[in-house]
Amino acid sequence: MNQTKQSDLIGFTDVAAKLPKFLNKVPHIVSGLKQAYLRTPNTAAGLGLAFERAVKRAPQTIALRYEQQQYSYQALNEWSNQIAHFFLAAGLQKGDVIAVMLENRSELIATVIALAKIGVISALQNTAQRGRVLSHSINLVKARAVIVGEECRSAIDEIRQDLSTAHDHFYWFADQATVEDHGIAPFNYQNLAEKIIPFATFNVPTTQSVKGKDGLFYIYTSGTTGLPKAVIFSNSRWALAYGTYGHILDLNQQDVMYCTLPLYHATGIVVCWCGVIAGSATFVIRRKYSTSAFWRDVATYNVSAIGYVGELCRYLLDAPTSELDQSHRVRKMIGNGMRPTIWQNFKQRFGIEEVLELYASSEGNVGFSNVFNFDNTVGFSPTPYAVVQYDKAKDEVIRDKKGHCIKVKKGEVGLLIGKITKRSPFDGYTDPEKNKAVIMKNVFKSGDAYFITGDLVRDLGFRHAQFVDRLGDTFRWKGENVSTTEVENICSEYPKLQEAVVYGVEIPYTDGRAGMATITLHPNTHLDSQDLSQMYIDFKKNLPAYAVPLFLRVQSQLETTGTFKYQKSKLKQQGFDPMQISDPLYVLLPNESTYTLLDAEIFKNIQQQQYRF
Repeated sequence: MNQTKQSDLIGFTDVAAKLPKFLNKVPHIVSGLKQAYLRTPNTAAGLGLAFERAVKRAPQTIALRYEQQQYSYQALNEWSNQIAHFFLAAGLQKGDVIAVMLENRSELIATVIALAKIGVISALQNTAQRGRVLSHSINLVKARAVIVGEECRSAIDEIRQDLSTAHDHFYWFADQATVEDHGIAPFNYQNLAEKIIPFATFNVPTTQSVKGKDGLFYIYTSGTTGLPKAVIFSNSRWALAYGTYGHILDLNQQDVMYCTLPLYHATGIVVCWCGVIAGSATFVIRRKYSTSAFWRDVATYNVSAIGYVGELCRYLLDAPTSELDQSHRVRKMIGNGMRPTIWQNFKQRFGIEEVLELYASSEGNVGFSNVFNFDNTVGFSPTPYAVVQYDKAKDEVIRDKKGHCIKVKKGEVGLLIGKITKRSPFDGYTDPEKNKAVIMKNVFKSGDAYFITGDLVRDLGFRHAQFVDRLGDTFRWKGENVSTTEVENICSEYPKLQEAVVYGVEIPYTDGRAGMATITLHPNTHLDSQDLSQMYIDFKKNLPAYAVPLFLRVQSQLETTGTFKYQKSKLKQQGFDPMQISDPLYVLLPNESTYTLLDAEIFKNIQQQQYRF
């Protein structure tokens, strides 16, 4: 855990020194805040309305670029209108849900705008999901239809018989520029690009009837336990992000935002894109992140701002230096997870002036944004929150004699909790029972309620914080949240495994935590070379790549507490050092398809960055 430098602490004089540059943004920020806060649940709001306003401001400005494709605001709007008119004619109504599974490409953007205009909720599927995890995600939201790109069709085909969606409500986009060539749909799918051809290009009449309280997206999160949970992302919440993050970014029609983040996550589809829409700027998307292509793309598209997560920043910093590192016009970036250990190096090497680091979660009600452009902080929060003392050993908050939580002092680490109010509601999960588990009541006084973020942060002062770590049964790896319960369930299905406990461990010089499973075997069994290969095959088949455990530890018996909870804290501390652990250890090395015995030499090479995990 990183120690806070005294210089990271923030006071009034530090903020005052930042005011001159901040004041230049004030008119745009004030405009955004009016749109964000001067609304009610019944006010017309959201993505569809904001996009149509951007079209009016700059109809011929390029709204979207993807590979060789580009679409002006007007052209993208007309394409989206055709999709919207088609689904209206098909009987879809406000509040219905459509599961959308496409990788980052133009058809995904057009579809999301279209559904937003008619009040249909886009359930944005993680394109890495497979098997029962995927079928669970789609059935959970009672999807009336499924829209899939050819690049994801095999995943849908595998679980189609398990879905509750009507068989004739599966729509398909070819993996190409379907505006130019709609392609030929496979059996049992309707060709959406072909279906929309006869439909009108003018704005649908429903956009103004979409209210703030209406759903916009379902974004999936591992939450704290179990299979993926569908988080309700309302149009009101999108308007809040648009009015804050979107306007603080302060883009204009000459700006170009480059986003390689997956658009099924809120950082890409909400944070990066809403800043583009707010400034009628250009959104450049890439199918998948590539270190070698990153700065070439920046030059090709004349990019001025980039979206990021911490892992992406580390990859770029680890790459060999190049003349492209500063031969660009990128001066600002927005995202989350920039580690204090690389913050200054990244800014200096790539000539970045403004890091708009932020903190938010898909389901949470508290957000931070680095509006004053300080280093090493997730920024400032205008929403009501508290950082309270937390006992990691007991896995619980610390309370005083009256039973109330205790706020940490400036510079100290504690659990971040967000106060639930009318202005900062907790929209929650689709399952009411899961909502109860993340709400803490009677925190500072009788009757108050706070959302438990599950994150440890350091209070830097002046309503600024620094992210430290994630608690509980979720950890973050490769920019994704990994549910330990989900991985434990999959691991336990392997015939020889009796129990599995999954947790995240730190690998030097990497962001987040890599998955490690401590397992026990059924009596009279042992792992052989075939098992070590087959386990990887099974895990890969049923889990996203980022959730496959990289380390295995074999124990004869798992240690539990008096209340039969696994001793995860102890296992995390012990990690994967073979000199400290007598149990057999195995590792899935990069580009390997089997687990390898982890000995002292391999451990040393891991510590010395000989492997790129």
